[in-house]
Formats: sequence, C-alpha cells, structure tokens
Amino acid sequence: MSSTRHKRLRLLIEKDILQIPGAFNALAARAVEKAGFEAVYLSGAGLSNAVFGLPDVGLITLTEAVDHARRVVHAVKVPVIADGDTGFGDTINAARTVSEFEAAGVSAVHLEDQVLPKKCGHLDGKELVSTAAMVEKIRAAVAARCDRDFMIIARTDARGVTSFDDAVDRAKRYLDAGADAIFPEAMQSADELAKFAQSVKAPLLANMTEFGKTPLLPLDELRKLGYRMVIYPQTALRVAFKAIQAMLADLKKTGDQTKWLDRMQTRKELYDLLDYDGLEQIDRAVTKP
Repeated sequence: MSSTRHKRLRLLIEKDILQIPGAFNALAARAVEKAGFEAVYLSGAGLSNAVFGLPDVGLITLTEAVDHARRVVHAVKVPVIADGDTGFGDTINAARTVSEFEAAGVSAVHLEDQVLPKKCGHLDGKELVSTAAMVEKIRAAVAARCDRDFMIIARTDARGVTSFDDAVDRAKRYLDAGADAIFPEAMQSADELAKFAQSVKAPLLANMTEFGKTPLLPLDELRKLGYRMVIYPQTALRVAFKAIQAMLADLKKTGDQTKWLDRMQTRKELYDLLDYDGLEQIDRAVTKP
C-alpha cells in the first residue's frame, strides 16, 4: 500500500504541478482528500501549533512527529509528505528519521539545513549547518530508505541566512548527494523563485505560506516557473482558528451559538467525512445472522 503511494507521488509530479494542502490532524487530512487534492502535507509548525500548542522552534520529538504522521497516513489513501525538520539531530538521526517516517507509511520527507534547534523558515535569526554536514545527512537519509520510490526532499534555508547564491550552490550539492527534490525556503520574490528554477534542474517544491517572506503566487504561475510541488502548510489551520476565535468571542458575549449554525459543519457532513456508513456496513456484516 505504501509503495503504491510512493510511486503515485512520483508519477503525479512527473505529470504536472501538485498542490499539497497542509493538514494539522487526521480529520483535516480527510477533508483535504475529500476536496479532491491528490496529496497531503504534514507541517512541523502545524503539529507544534495545533497538537501541542507550541511554537515551531524544534520542540517536537521524532517519536511525536512519526506518531502524528502514522495517524494521518491511516486516515487517507493519498500520498503524505512530512516535514522532517533537521532530521532531529545529526547524520545518524537523519537516517533514523527517514526509516521511521517510511515505516509509518509516509511517501516523502523533507530535511533542512538549519542548526538544531531550528526555527520557522520565515523567521529571522536562523543558523545553518555547513554544506558538508548537510551533504552527509542527505547521503545517510538516502542510504536509510528501503523503497527507492520514497522521496528525500532537501530543504535549504540559506536564502534567509547567507545568500541566494549559497542557496543555489547548496541545492546542487544536495542533489549530487542523492536528494530527489529541492525545497528552497523563504525566497523573497517571484524573480527569485524563477531564477532558482532556472539554476537548479530538479523537481522543486514551493512554499506558499501566508504572511511570510515569499509572495503568494497562483498555481499557474508556479507551473510556468517550473515548480512541481506547492505546499500550503498552515492555510487550513489559520482559517480554522480564526473562525474558532471569532465564534468563541461571540459565544462568550451572547450566551448562545445559534447564529453560527449556518457556518458550521453539520452532523451529517461530519459523519460523511468520517465515513460512518463504512463502519455501519462492517457492523452489519459482523452482526448478520
């Protein structure tokens, strides 16, 4: 099953650009799949923020991230791409990170070249490991995977720390080390996104996170620039929690929620998303005389 998803992900990005919304839990992942998207993204920030109520500053462990990923993988049938942060440590830790995520059924993981503890890619004050150290991590990650279709995506945060040219140079070195794709984080203009794609010939991932350093570009424009994957890590979370905050403020003020009914998911809509009918069919099969 997992191997089929891995191959599916590679075929999808070979065929066309792939939109990959972020899901902050298994139910959100089901919603992404039901909306017709062909892959789900698991953001480290989404896990930190929504599940643990913590900022995205490297506080989550590998075990917690893999447990979260396993739940999401079991909830959907589409490929899942996971944020592997820095690999949760040094070279040997990066290898174990790949092994654990692959065993959980994830189809791709991205590893970044920040120093641990890392920061959100769109914050200032980041630090990088050396290019040589990251190359070792990539080589270890590639060696650790069991299925060659499982994708290793190398993320570089160099644009926000050193320079654009360093980001390009690092990306090329990471590809030489065996990375399957490159994630250039925090590009600061459409021109930079275009120039990076012209300079680095590989499957590229664009991060369309809101309120960050990278401008939000339409899918068609990113397709023309040459990107093959586009993630929307926190879009669903930001929309959901904006609505939750507004509802709670109104509930506190008015004492009832009735005016929010037409903005709620109905019981039937929730049950449909959870596939209650499928469970009832199993129950009928078990209890059938």
